[in-house]
Amino acid sequence: MSTEIDFKNTTHNDWKVISIIGRLDTVTAADAEQNLKTVLQENDKVAIDMTSLDYISSAGLRVLLRLAKQAKRVKKNFVLFGASGMIKEVLEASGMDMLVKIYETQEDLP
Repeated sequence: MSTEIDFKNTTHNDWKVISIIGRLDTVTAADAEQNLKTVLQENDKVAIDMTSLDYISSAGLRVLLRLAKQAKRVKKNFVLFGASGMIKEVLEASGMDMLVKIYETQEDLP
């Protein structure tokens, strides 16, 4: 079981897209939060690509929640897309889909 996480930064239209690759858990949460906070500070529209996310724990959910709250506070757009399987189930069970807009694919971004 890998405890690795990696990030790939791209753009799609006027969105900064951050692909999270690997596991977003207790071991990787601090690194992820720092990386994503920086991206959010530097961009008005941030979309998190979860298509390559293998696992998310409660620590990972807290990272996303804090980022969503920060984005709302500073009036920036923060969305998720590409969640499927257990990742999608965890996001829905936690209520994250009620706090953050979750799109199916990158092409669905407004």
